[in-house]
Amino acid sequence: MTESTNRNSKGLSRMTDTSHRLYAIVIAVVVFFLSWAAVAAQPWATTSTDPRLAVLAQREQRLRADAKLVQQVVDARTATYRQALRARKAQIAAVTATAAAAQARSLQVAQSTPGSASASQSAAAPSVRVVNLPPLTVTRTS
Repeated sequence: MTESTNRNSKGLSRMTDTSHRLYAIVIAVVVFFLSWAAVAAQPWATTSTDPRLAVLAQREQRLRADAKLVQQVVDARTATYRQALRARKAQIAAVTATAAAAQARSLQVAQSTPGSASASQSAAAPSVRVVNLPPLTVTRTS
C-alpha cells in the first residue's frame, strides 16, 4: 500500500503544481487574444467598394468643378472691380487737381487785387461769435 500511496502523492503533486497551472493560463490567454485578432481582421469579408462611397466621390468631383467655376467668376469680378477702382481713383485725382488749380488761381487773383484779399480771407475763414448769456436762476416755490 505504500507503493500506491507514493504513486498517488506523485500524481497529486504533479496536478497541484502551480507552475503548470500558470503555463496553462498563459497559453489560454495567448490563444484567446490570437483568436480575437483573427476574428477582428475579418478575413472572410470581401473588399467590394461601398456604393455610397462611389456616389460621394462623384459629388466631390462635381463640387470641385463648381468651386473652380465660382473661383473663375470671382476672379473676373475682382478684375472688373479693380479696373473700375483705378478709373475712379484717377477721376478723383483729376477732380482734386482741378480744384487745387482753381484754388491756386483764386489765391493769385486775390493777391493781385488788394481790396478783394480781405473779402476772400473772410469768406475762407468763418468768424467765431462769442455770446454772453445771463446766469441761469432757479426759483423754488414752497
